[in-house]
Order: sequence, then C-alpha cells, then structure tokens
Amino acid sequence: MTVAEFAEKYSLEVLSMPDPSREIKGGYMGDLLSWVMGRAKADQAWITIMSNQNIIAVASLIDVACIILAEDVRLDESIVENAKAKGVNVLAAKSPAFEVACEICHEIK
Repeated sequence: MTVAEFAEKYSLEVLSMPDPSREIKGGYMGDLLSWVMGRAKADQAWITIMSNQNIIAVASLIDVACIILAEDVRLDESIVENAKAKGVNVLAAKSPAFEVACEICHEIK
C-alpha cells in the first residue's frame, strides 16, 4: 500500500508528502531516536510521538516510507518545511500509536 493510499484510507492528515507513491512495507514504533536509527528499516512507516527536528534527519537516514505522528502530535512549520525539502513523507494521526500500528499490521502482511 502506498503512503497516499494509507493516509486516505485511515483519514490521516498529510503534513508533507513529496513521495505519495512510496510503498509501505512494514512498520516500526519508537521514540528514542538512537534506538530507531539502529532498528527501523527502509520502507517502513515509523510511528512516533516525537516532534523535534531530529525526526526528519533520522527518517531521511533510514529512508523510511513515512513518519506517522500519533496522538495528535503537531510539528512546527519549520520542521514540516524541512521534511518537504528532504523528501520525507509525514502524516499525523489523532489515534494512539498502538492503533496506528494495528492499522499498518492489518494492511501490510
């Protein structure tokens, strides 16, 4: 499933979507950036509640399909602009991280 399809199906807010056709091939949930850098994989959707600038750098380094901010977390506009500039898809969900993870698991077998 593509990032755009996932966002539409689960009514996620699009904050940055420079690559809507990017395929989600799994998921990773974590908030400790050093832990995420060592364990998340390319093409996964990364679910987090972190909202600082460093999430864009980590997502770009790992080459995740997208970042999904759970629990209605908001980003400063400067972070959104950085995500767009670096080609990082960022979505926002009102639901808890666990529910977002269940949705990904349901879609990606």
